[in-house]
Amino acid sequence: MRVLIAEDDAVPRLILKLAVEKFGHECLVAEDGSEAWDIYQNANVQVIISDRIMPGLDGLELCRRVRESPGSGYTYFIFLTALGEKEQLFAGIQAGADDYLTKPFDPDELRVRLLVAARITALHQELEQQKRELERLNQELFEQGRRDPLTHLGNRLRLMEDLTVVAGTAERYGKRYCAMMCDLDNFKSYNDFYGHLAGDEALRTIAQAILKNCRDGDMAYRFGGEEFVIVLPEQTTATAAIAAERLRKAVQALALRHESKTPPGVVTISVGVAALEAHEPKATHLWLKRADEALYRAKQAGRNCVRVAGDGWRVTSDV
Repeated sequence: MRVLIAEDDAVPRLILKLAVEKFGHECLVAEDGSEAWDIYQNANVQVIISDRIMPGLDGLELCRRVRESPGSGYTYFIFLTALGEKEQLFAGIQAGADDYLTKPFDPDELRVRLLVAARITALHQELEQQKRELERLNQELFEQGRRDPLTHLGNRLRLMEDLTVVAGTAERYGKRYCAMMCDLDNFKSYNDFYGHLAGDEALRTIAQAILKNCRDGDMAYRFGGEEFVIVLPEQTTATAAIAAERLRKAVQALALRHESKTPPGVVTISVGVAALEAHEPKATHLWLKRADEALYRAKQAGRNCVRVAGDGWRVTSDV
């Protein structure tokens, strides 16, 4: 362990240092409480052995500061006290001390206290590691609960949570957002013809295409079944429609054969685009409804095309 000795008397300080090092520990020394506090803040110390009465910062205040400090681990604190000062021990324990040594100290007593300190600090380290691991597992479970297991995009729960943030950001800072509602064309017949395992693989492949076509800051979700939602910050309907068209072409370029549709061809998507209106930043359900209505218009227009809410965006159909 690394042991810090805070003692303003040179002779006891030297005797303590030699004893601590004899027992196999690294030793740091301070001539008063202020120096000890400076050392503690810059060194990873497991044990402090401190005189109670020192000029400037006394042992009680040093102990309080150590206990209030958000250190990386637990520091075992031992007070040095004269035989006639035992009535002061209660104040030391209240300040956060773990144990005490009377002066002049017995080397065997010091050795025993350092053994106890090693066990206690090791236990605290183990508990801290378990706490970090538990926090990591909890965060992992949190993320898993908000990620679609098939496509690894955000799921509907994550979308709802993120929409709350989007609404607050749009209202507070006037940030613009657009949404794309995407749906795979004739996907039921694809599943019926090729089987659900092939359908799942197609969904994973298209999800990867969606991610590759997203900018930094765009957020993609599996909305349900073969339907996806993409939220695009700082986009107008015109630029969002261009992004939607780029995605439509990227999916078509995957060339996933779709023999069951008429005429046979490849898997395609239809896309509806809508902007979050400035006068209703918190009405995100209406926003997605407009995107869904634009998607429905794209389906009516023959599929494999893009439609923008409130606009007659051109139909594109290369298949």
